[in-house]
Formats: sequence, C-alpha cells, structure tokens
Amino acid sequence: MKAVHFGAGNIGRGFIGKVLHDNGFEVTFADVNDEIIDALNNDNSYTVHIAEENGEAFEIAGVSGINTTKNLDALHAAILESDIITTAVGVNILPFIAKNIAASLPKRLENMRPLNIIACENAVMATAALKEAITDEIGEITADHAGFPNSAVDRIVPIQTNENILDVKVEPFFEWVIEKDSWAGDHRLDGVNYVADLMPFIERKMFTVNTGHAAIAYFGKTLDYDTVAEAMTDARVKNFLDDVLTETMDYVTSVYDFTTEEQQTYINEIIKRFTNPYLSDGLNRVGRGVMRKLGPRDRIIKPLVYLHEQAKPHASLSRLAGLAVQFDDTDDPEQVEMNKLIEEFGVEGFLSRHSGLSDDLITEITNQR
Repeated sequence: MKAVHFGAGNIGRGFIGKVLHDNGFEVTFADVNDEIIDALNNDNSYTVHIAEENGEAFEIAGVSGINTTKNLDALHAAILESDIITTAVGVNILPFIAKNIAASLPKRLENMRPLNIIACENAVMATAALKEAITDEIGEITADHAGFPNSAVDRIVPIQTNENILDVKVEPFFEWVIEKDSWAGDHRLDGVNYVADLMPFIERKMFTVNTGHAAIAYFGKTLDYDTVAEAMTDARVKNFLDDVLTETMDYVTSVYDFTTEEQQTYINEIIKRFTNPYLSDGLNRVGRGVMRKLGPRDRIIKPLVYLHEQAKPHASLSRLAGLAVQFDDTDDPEQVEMNKLIEEFGVEGFLSRHSGLSDDLITEITNQR
C-alpha cells in the first residue's frame, strides 16, 4: 500500500507519517523544503522519539520525498499509485495542495482501488474544504471508490532542533478521529478512531486542548514566561487554566453526550500533557494566529457566546478574550493586522466586527482588561 502525504514537517513525519507507516504504507512526503526532501531521499528513514522519561524511539523506514514545485511528474506518478492521500500543511495552504491533487485525480480514479483523501489540519471540516477546492478545479467527483472523510487530529509536536534533520520528538498521546461513513473501502487504519459524528470530537478537542493552550499562552505572556512548561509551574496559570476548562466543560457536556466524568477525565489527561517536562512549546508559537483564535467559531469566542446566551458562568473565558486582545507578538502577521484594526476601530469595534460579539459581552470583556 502507498500513501502520499503533503507536508513533511514535524507533524507530518512525527504523527501522520508514523501512523501510516505503522499500518504498512510506503509513505511519500510531498513538500517544498529541499533540505527535508533531499534528506528523505538520501536516508529513506527517520526516527520518532517519544517525549517522556525513557521514551521509546521508532524507526520510520521506506519513506521518500518529492518537491512539489520541481518534480510534478514524480508527484503525478505517486498519486496514481496511492491508496491514501493526507495533508498536514495548514488550512490556508489547502487550495494550493488541491491544484496538485486535482491535476492527477481523474486519471487515478480510473483505477477502481479505493482512495481516501484526508486533510489532517487543525481546523473544522478541513477535508470538506480541500474537496471543494479540488472540485473547483475539475468539477464534481462522483466515483464511489473515492472517500473524502473529515478528521480531527491531536498530538503536540513542538518546534525543535535535532541532530538529524528528519528525526522528530512527539508527545506520547495522540488522537486521530475519522468520519467512518465517508471512508472508501473496507480497509481501515489501526490506531484511528472511526466515528459516525465527528463534530463532538472536534469541539471537545478544540475547546479543551486548543482553548487550554490559549489560556496558558495569553496569560503566561503577561507574567513574562516564554514556554508552556515554565508557565505551568505558576499556580496562577494553573488556576486560570482550571477555571477556563471548567467553563468549556459546561459547553461540551451541554451540547454533546459526553458526561461530566468523561470530560473531567479528558481534561486531566490534557493537563498532564501540558505539564510534560520533556515537551514544551514557546508561548509565542502557541499564541500566534490570534485573529483566527478570536474568530466567532473558534476556541475562545464560540463557547463564550454559548455560555453567555445560556446565562452560565463564563467570566474566565471573557478574561481570556481580553488577554488575547492584549497579546503582543509582532512577528505574527495576524497580530499586526489585529493591531491595525484596534487602532482604527478600538477594542470594542474590533470585537464587534471580527468576533461578532454583542455589546454587553464586549463590555464584560473590556471591563476585565
């Protein structure tokens, strides 16, 4: 079996690539990074290190690389032979990836072997967005042996520097959830959870892992910490994180069928991950993309609005929104854009226009800043 994975970065190699390898796939990584692609083709293997005391190391062999800007013929040939195509490139890059896939997909679908195409991005229904971009190029896809299941992925893979450019360090925990009804064929991946309804798992992860990470980053920066591990040594950060996740638990258990006990167990696991001393992210990296994080359907605003409308406790999420507005990382293009909008419209105008908040909720947020 053969896989083409777009995105040869740490997440691609350390998470998706490893799962595919463990399922017996020969993995071809497609990327624009010459150094990574050359190393993949020279070594044909790399090592995934588990970030914990006495953590295991796994060799990922039988891999190769293709530069998507320089070797389109090789990419076309790899797609024609593929049984699965995955991505981990960032949701904004999917329209560009779609062009590469679309160029080869009609020919590949002449072969009746099942093909699944999955966007493994930190975004809601990313595969649907990828499929839409592909159909914009080639029209509707009617082949019943082509699957476009949405998925939810979760594994912390921090920015890192290793002696071998291909080796990667990852946390022990991972979760990959896939829509089972959109999966083509009978062969399923081991280590993956197939579910009928993906949204509960997307939002549980979003409003626990991502909201929690945001709470640590935006509050931790006000206390002059640089990393998640440093910030989590401070009781003030831990208490704020607990308060935020108590509120998002109210959302998760009210909207979906997770019990309070199930969600608390999940939260405990997430906090354990955040305090892993062998794995830590920089707060600027965790906090970047602040405009997206303050979007109306993202990790802070969506649960905040729901709890506000339901007259449920939400003071910690209000405070988090205020901390996000104060975040100061001018290396983040979204931060620069947000600063310009705040300068033009004020904080209140920004939260109204960008986050879609009501006047009374904006007042709550600004009164806590």
